[in-house]
Amino acid sequence: MADHHHHHGRAGHGHAPENFGVAFALGTALNSGFVLVEAVYGVLAHSMALIADAGHNFGDVLGLLMAWTASVLARRVPTRRYTYGLGRGTILAALLNAALLLIAVGAIAVEGVRRLIWPQPVGDITVMAVAGIGIAVNGATALLFARGRRGDVNLRATFLHMAADVLVSAGVVAAAVVIALTGWVRLDPIVSIAIAGVILAGTWNVLGETLGLSLDAVPPGIRPEEVRGYLVGLPGVSRVHDLHIWPMSTTETALTVHLVMPGERPGDRFIATVCEELAHRFGIGHSTLQIELDDGVVCALEPDHVI
Repeated sequence: MADHHHHHGRAGHGHAPENFGVAFALGTALNSGFVLVEAVYGVLAHSMALIADAGHNFGDVLGLLMAWTASVLARRVPTRRYTYGLGRGTILAALLNAALLLIAVGAIAVEGVRRLIWPQPVGDITVMAVAGIGIAVNGATALLFARGRRGDVNLRATFLHMAADVLVSAGVVAAAVVIALTGWVRLDPIVSIAIAGVILAGTWNVLGETLGLSLDAVPPGIRPEEVRGYLVGLPGVSRVHDLHIWPMSTTETALTVHLVMPGERPGDRFIATVCEELAHRFGIGHSTLQIELDDGVVCALEPDHVI
């Protein structure tokens, strides 16, 4: 005999506030304008470092657009067909963004190696001026998301990405200064390859994380053994099985589990308390608990290898 109970905890649900649409719009506009300026002057100045950084910033624009679109879709109410809503779009957007950035990294690295073998003159003053603008643009964009970075993984990732871009642009400026002082033009492609490495490192982490989330892996920061330990330690619970924890979006997590509780039915207050604790302790805001009262009945889903 089994009872099915469901509780929807607020604490585990984190949607970006409406006013961050303005931040996305301003950030996209600033970065789009800068990408155009940086690409044009990179070609005119024969600077692979500027072109590389323009490619990076173009990836930022795509990322902002996809994250913006996904955040808007995630706020739509569930429908009969999409019963969980469209929050998973935030995961798909991050995954697509990572894939596009990997392609850009490959192109930057190939051209950087070519310029390293066959160096070309670089317009030092142009490089420093345009990259300096990049520091201001990326810094301003990062500040747009600084306020929301603590409560939303998407906003925090955007903030950190833009803050890292400030450092990348600073590296371009430093390379231009050294070239102006020493005339060593090979430093420009070396910096472009280094930028590609920075992008690859960050993208690889995002790719791995989002690929895992898209395959319903337990979200980072949640330890399944701790969740299981909490559930097993509940009064009246003799066994726990069929525990599943998966992401509904980049900010929302769901859980289903069977709790074997021989004896009397625990009641709705017990279920509500457990779900509230799951939200508070682990950030799991959408929990569904199935209570099994007869300890002698073996559930078909009890073995760990059964899904």
